[in-house]
Amino acid sequence: MSPGPARGRTRGQDGGAGRRNPVRRWQLVRAGADAVPPSTRRFMARARRRRMRAALPWAVTVAVLVLAGLVAWTVFGTGLLGVREVRVVGARLVTPVEVRDAAAVPDDTPLARVDLASTARRVGTLAPVERVTVERDWPSVLVIRVVERTPAAAVPRGDGYAVIDRTGVVFQTVPRLPDGLPVVRVDQPAPEDPGTRAGLAVLAALGPQLRAELVSVDVAGLARISLRLRNDRTVVWGDATRGADKSKVATALLGRKADTIDVSAPDVVTFQ
Repeated sequence: MSPGPARGRTRGQDGGAGRRNPVRRWQLVRAGADAVPPSTRRFMARARRRRMRAALPWAVTVAVLVLAGLVAWTVFGTGLLGVREVRVVGARLVTPVEVRDAAAVPDDTPLARVDLASTARRVGTLAPVERVTVERDWPSVLVIRVVERTPAAAVPRGDGYAVIDRTGVVFQTVPRLPDGLPVVRVDQPAPEDPGTRAGLAVLAALGPQLRAELVSVDVAGLARISLRLRNDRTVVWGDATRGADKSKVATALLGRKADTIDVSAPDVVTFQ
């Protein structure tokens, strides 16, 4: 075999291999703005605007929820808007300290979390308090408005007097009879006591002239009620019914010289 042709075939094979596997060199080239057709750019811009419009409501909703959560946490979960002052309005028979103690609202309690109804009920357990309203005064004040009971009569008790309102609730004890307050004599003054209710009903039926002469309403029994007047005069009232008629008749007879006037049956009056 001749070595010449063999070498020729080897070169031919090498040359063919070189042609089949050329070495490629890549280069990244940035296209100019004019490389994209205007129609394509307009289409892409419109697509971006559509995506932004579609995403905007969701973004706003998420932002609002995050803000609302932050506000709720600040208001309900921290002492930033907590109770710094408990302001008491209208208290005379009870002291502001007693009202605050009854309210039992700790300092720095989030104002929004204070149960207004429960606070009012606690303050309402104080005997002199008839009605209570509790309000928030942002950012940090709890306002408690108290309406106290109005004295209607005094009941002798021991060495002093128990002051009752028009419903018979005992809300104050005093050593001396308050000026201008009528006396009702019953054994156990209370709203549920029939004698107390009867005595207050008689008291409410009295006209101005009879009230001016009154010393006390004595309730010895539900049908044995009498009025003690000045100058040791007595009006036998009987029970608490027909109060307006009895008051009218007794007032008309005040000018008579009689120690006892019996109006228990106002249609048939006796006096002596």
